[in-house]
Amino acid sequence: METGFSTRRLEAILEEWEVCRVKTRVKKFEAAEGKLLSMELNEEEGISCRGIKDGKVCFAYTFEKGEKAAEGLAANIAALAPFLDADPYGALPARYERYPDLDLYDEAGLNTADDAKIDALLDMESVIRTHDRRIVQTRDCALHESELHVQIVNSRGLEAHAKKTVYTLGAMAVARDADDEVSWYDWSWATRYGDLDGPKLGRQIGEKTVSCLSGEVLATGVYTGLLTPACACRMLEVLSYSFLSENVYKNKTSLKGKVGARCFSERLSIVDSGVRGMEAFPFDGEGVPSRENVLAKNGVLQTFLYDTYYGRRLEKESTGNSVRHGVKAPPACGSRGFFIEAGGDDPAAENGGVVVEDLMGVHMANAITGDFSLGATGQYYSGETRRPFKGVILSGNLFVLLNQVKAVGKDLTFYGAYGSPTLLVEGLKISGA
Repeated sequence: METGFSTRRLEAILEEWEVCRVKTRVKKFEAAEGKLLSMELNEEEGISCRGIKDGKVCFAYTFEKGEKAAEGLAANIAALAPFLDADPYGALPARYERYPDLDLYDEAGLNTADDAKIDALLDMESVIRTHDRRIVQTRDCALHESELHVQIVNSRGLEAHAKKTVYTLGAMAVARDADDEVSWYDWSWATRYGDLDGPKLGRQIGEKTVSCLSGEVLATGVYTGLLTPACACRMLEVLSYSFLSENVYKNKTSLKGKVGARCFSERLSIVDSGVRGMEAFPFDGEGVPSRENVLAKNGVLQTFLYDTYYGRRLEKESTGNSVRHGVKAPPACGSRGFFIEAGGDDPAAENGGVVVEDLMGVHMANAITGDFSLGATGQYYSGETRRPFKGVILSGNLFVLLNQVKAVGKDLTFYGAYGSPTLLVEGLKISGA
């Protein structure tokens, strides 16, 4: 544990305790019109404690250090404890001997000069601006460099420490042609700075932006078409809630009681991984080793995601799915690297098919029933002709949609903690003209 921090104060008042230290360092570079707009550096270090006393689970956090941190945590827990109810399922995980060896820390990237990173960002911004004369502006052109250190120690002998780096690069382009103006944002990430490809991303953003010009409203109808990885990832964020054991316990998932049944297209296999995606880490939010959990195999539901607490409630072991967002809140059951496995297909838009490239309002979808009604944009293909569409509504049910997947691409792409290949789907209900 951190020099100067002693757990003796916590041991004196708690039957069981867990201490988590989180240190973050984030550097942001932002550019526009060929110039550096800003450079920011934010650093934060805090300590949180979960404790169990008389069956009550207590939580406190502090940004103090050393003995002041220990005293502050103990005082806060003592003040909160009288107002809490006992919970027989509260527990901390035991010691683990081994954690996965993940190469997530890029010291060379951290040591790369800021001037080199600024030049790389400006190069990407220039690629976007000069891609086409119809591109009139760039926005939100930024490079983020994040460094994370986490240490978890508890009274049951658990000790876990790891560090990682994450780099993200993104930008928006604005294009104008006559009276039509469109914009497009995209981003990419890597755990190693050298794996970012700014020129490639810039070209993709430029091409996609101008391809959206002169969009029309599609005729209302039922279409066969593609969901791009970015769109599929947006919908997987909604789907992931159905696999959380907390929602199983609270009857907030329509998948409850369906383990062993086919719930999705037989072309789909769904995995949640603690070792893939942008949230990959050797252990979860309470120190349980990360692993991959196959949730659905060839459409058949296999299992749900458990942390220690809901695992005890539902008589299951933890699947390494405790998620902690900093030190200000206790860990909770959550997905970590939720994705659809790559298939062996090369799906393409068929005659009269659509490619859905962007969805709006996904956060409004019903995570329990799966019902959704979303704004959509993309491309419509008729023979050799392609034309952009906009101003339409894609509606339906997420579980029905995922039963209508007919082909799964090879191009598995992670957008943050969610990943998907291109999906060919029948029965896309679009309301337009």
